Amino acid sequence: MSDDLDAYNRQRAQRRRAEIVERYVLPIGAGAAHGLMARALFGASETQRFLEVMTASFIFFVPFSLGFVTVALAERRQGLKWPARLSLAILAGILALAVSLALAWEGLICIFLWFPLYVVLSALGGALAGAIADARRRSGKDGNGSALPCVLLLPYLAGPIERSIETETTLRTIENSIRIEASADRVWENIARVPRFDEREHRFALSHAIGFPRPLEATLSHEGVGGVRHATFEGDVLFIETVTHWEPPRKLTFSIHADAETIPPHTLDQHVTVGGPYFDVLEGEYELEPLPDGAVLLHLRSRHRVSTHFNFYATLWTDFIMADVQGYILSIVRDRAERPTR
Repeated sequence: MSDDLDAYNRQRAQRRRAEIVERYVLPIGAGAAHGLMARALFGASETQRFLEVMTASFIFFVPFSLGFVTVALAERRQGLKWPARLSLAILAGILALAVSLALAWEGLICIFLWFPLYVVLSALGGALAGAIADARRRSGKDGNGSALPCVLLLPYLAGPIERSIETETTLRTIENSIRIEASADRVWENIARVPRFDEREHRFALSHAIGFPRPLEATLSHEGVGGVRHATFEGDVLFIETVTHWEPPRKLTFSIHADAETIPPHTLDQHVTVGGPYFDVLEGEYELEPLPDGAVLLHLRSRHRVSTHFNFYATLWTDFIMADVQGYILSIVRDRAERPTR
């Protein structure tokens, strides 16, 4: 009797494991595989005439179809509850992103910027697959019918159409300000030329944690309009800044040029490289506003370009990164200007 019970329990455990694999593991793996295959095809040099990673077809439709595929496969035999549907779709999306990062198909900064959208769209795709499955069961049918192949092919059908549409260009201006307890002349000394930052001056910034290089120093060839600043960042990133307005100690404006070809490929992800086809920083400006109490309000403005088919989302992150970097620079300038002179 005991042997029969043990055998029954083993069979039951085996069936349970098989059910878990079939209902959860395999759909998650299939969904993630779909996302990775799409990344490989959209990123392949042979397909660039028709498909491209930095398109709405890839950024939006791939995670949506990934979530749909995952839940559609999990729903083949029995309906899932909504928490399980959404969880499966999100897990498949996270797995695809993790593998892309491990394979160096995407850099950390791109994964971070894409992650919120990827999770939401994966969940929406899974929700649609679940809703279709529920509707078909109520009508006495199983599965998702023709919806699965349609959604599966959606990114590949939309990609060539989108590639024929001209990319939108948006110019953005970002401003940061900081109060400095020092004279305007003292502040000007710390912005016209920026001596190399000491390691002790660096602090945590989210933009740097996700992969944007930290600023190091800014040199100046000569004072006045036409002077050339070399602003150096970690990872051999160099911005060549030409002074276009020189009014000490009130205003310093400069154009910015970043040669994308000179930036090492390991420093910035190719999709967010400054000076590349999708993102560029064009101009910077320091303005010193004297305050009645003798302090100075230092403004740092920059103008940057975003050129994608999804600027409404991309600009949210470029604005954040530029504001974070500018706030980082201003805080170090403040600390230096307020430091007692020897």
